[in-house]
Amino acid sequence: MVAHQHDDQWQLKASCRGPQALVFFPPSYVERKEERLGREREAKAICRACPVREDCLGYALRIQEPHGIWGGLNEAERKQLLERRSGRRMRLA
Repeated sequence: MVAHQHDDQWQLKASCRGPQALVFFPPSYVERKEERLGREREAKAICRACPVREDCLGYALRIQEPHGIWGGLNEAERKQLLERRSGRRMRLA
């Protein structure tokens, strides 16, 4: 358990901590496409300046997080990245 806590220490340095965290996940109501794109742009701008962006993205990919902006990528972008990585591994085998 201690190792797990150590692995997640990057979260303490994340730029998304605090009230701005709301833009990283969809609201409880159905948002219009323009609203979603604006919210994602705002979240990704925060990610660009984040000192632990790579750790965050790696975590989201590792646990296959299905929701929100993690490491500067939304759900569809993370899925595409995993598919590309999987395809690369299959071609190398």
